[in-house]
Amino acid sequence: MRVAIVTESFPPEVNGVAHSVLRAAEHLVRRGHQPLVITPAPARGAHCPPQSFGPDREPLPVVRIPSVPLPRYPQVRIALPSRRLAAALTAHRPDVVHLASPFILGARAARITERLDLPTVAVYQTDLAGYAQAYRMGRGLGSALAWARIRSVHRSAARNLAPSTPAAQDLTAHGVRNVRIWARGVDSARFHPDHRDEALHRSLAPGGEVLVGYVGRLAPEKRVDLLAEASRLPGVRVVVIGDGPSAPALKAAMPGAVFLGRRTGAELARCFASLDVFVHTGPLETFCQTIQEAMASGVPVVAPAVGGPLDLVGHHRTGLLVAPRDAGAVARAVATLAAAPDLRTRYGAAGRADVTDRTWEAVGDQLVQHYQDVLAEHRTRSGAASSPTNRKTLSDSVAAAPVSTSAAADGSAAAAPIPTPRQPEAAPALAAPSAAAAPAGELVEEQPA
Repeated sequence: MRVAIVTESFPPEVNGVAHSVLRAAEHLVRRGHQPLVITPAPARGAHCPPQSFGPDREPLPVVRIPSVPLPRYPQVRIALPSRRLAAALTAHRPDVVHLASPFILGARAARITERLDLPTVAVYQTDLAGYAQAYRMGRGLGSALAWARIRSVHRSAARNLAPSTPAAQDLTAHGVRNVRIWARGVDSARFHPDHRDEALHRSLAPGGEVLVGYVGRLAPEKRVDLLAEASRLPGVRVVVIGDGPSAPALKAAMPGAVFLGRRTGAELARCFASLDVFVHTGPLETFCQTIQEAMASGVPVVAPAVGGPLDLVGHHRTGLLVAPRDAGAVARAVATLAAAPDLRTRYGAAGRADVTDRTWEAVGDQLVQHYQDVLAEHRTRSGAASSPTNRKTLSDSVAAAPVSTSAAADGSAAAAPIPTPRQPEAAPALAAPSAAAAPAGELVEEQPA
């Protein structure tokens, strides 16, 4: 199968979209398929190492479209209008087009695939409406405009894949149909408790402090500032791994924290496994890959009870869910785990058990099945459309069909319901907590069973 993957981000950029696209492309090559990646070009002078996979180390072809930096966040690149996109899609002759987190480049690709009558799978991965609010874009209209663009692109796709139950619910609530859940894999051999390095732990916490870590971009939407209160707890040392535009302000707000900058590969795995507690603070995650990596490393997790973490963290089983955007709730959860080493061990072991079967190979095979389903549906429709009789029958059926009384706000028919997020038995009432619905810290002050 020939697959064109049009993505808003790809290595050397480091983020969830870039990583998942790389792993998907790697899997396609190893399964004998022929992917092509089309992505914005990185900043001038950035090193783009060639990617090659498979038994014969087949190279992965990548077409890079001229781009400019996003204002106020130059690490993000925006593709410029270019004939190179249409030329690359036409030359590759894909059976299926994969739109990864489509917004700018992906929206242009969606228009081209419609003209070329190519089936598309669109993968929703970034809460761009939430980002618009975090960055105060559009004077209050940013979120609405972002959802208008998201809805437009995803409605043109034959199938839409969301990484978590809450993300799927967001899409359907905004009038997007044909939504399926496609989660992410984790390398549980690379991220493993055996990589814990006691010497590293002592160097980061020389006074024997409990080591509490964050891993990810340092940007406004990640709300790493919510760790400031926890960083002042006695017997706790906060370590921050990553870089981004918020780094100077965070260093000023948390003078007692250790900032390690960006870490990758085996060094990153060693850092994960050497933590005592992992904290993710961002309230806009559609999934949150670093939570899975912490769990694979045998580390208990503290995360906001919103979005992707609801599918990943078992409250009072693999970690603690806290009210979003609440620094006090984060600090109380950290204090609870810092004072209970046996609890940390139990949560870490349970988290590790949860993710060991979530391999990239299994997730990649699920993606291929989505491609195959969409391709088969497209061929069936194309065959039916070629018959005048079938066209008339379909028109009559549509005309005779009753209009659904359940419709989205914009008038579109409602999609099939998406199940609620998985929740552990210990906390059935936490399916949709919020800072407004519960007092600060309520989610963590209950004694664990």
